[in-house]
Amino acid sequence: MAEWPDGCVDLVLTDPPYGIGESNRKNLSRSVLAKNTDYGDYQWDRKKLSDETVREMVRVSRDQIIFGGNYYGGILGDTSCYIVWDKDNGENDFADCELAWTSFKKATRKVKWRWHGMLQEPGYPKEKRVHPTQKPLGVARWILERYSKPTDVILDPCCGSGTFCIAAKQLGRNYIGIDISEDYCRIARERLAACDSGVPASEARAGQQSLFSTQECLAHA
Repeated sequence: MAEWPDGCVDLVLTDPPYGIGESNRKNLSRSVLAKNTDYGDYQWDRKKLSDETVREMVRVSRDQIIFGGNYYGGILGDTSCYIVWDKDNGENDFADCELAWTSFKKATRKVKWRWHGMLQEPGYPKEKRVHPTQKPLGVARWILERYSKPTDVILDPCCGSGTFCIAAKQLGRNYIGIDISEDYCRIARERLAACDSGVPASEARAGQQSLFSTQECLAHA
């Protein structure tokens, strides 16, 4: 990003590390109805992003929506417009809500979307979680439908498994995804390719042929 001009993208939508020590060991110890996913060993949440990186995200974009922005208040400053994701979790050790800091001069808004083990939002296809802090596609789409335009370029500089990029693609936005992990860049590419082929990424790796048209894939992904 240091090589990019000021304001070259319309919106940063990202979920960076918060520095709260989220780990695979913590995930495996949580009590849920089904067996927890083993995401392997990772250390990326030991510290927050540097102030310099946050400043670069702000510099290259016209607006920003940053999950966990409440952990970056010292560099991002005050806002009137948080997005509150109500997870509808019930009683467990997950947070009831997550906050996304935004640069918009609007009122705080809430999106309710269940995202806990088998108990995902009813009425929508169950999403396979491939990243420990993966966000629901429904939440990503809800945000982009309200805070971006079809002509916008969306940047996620901590894209993980690529959910925000997938939402941008489904809604006809241009997007740029960056991640420090080569493995997750590969996973994100596979998930994005699945939007075109109609084949879930896990099945594509096994050689499954397309069962759906592109329109059906985009409508039901």
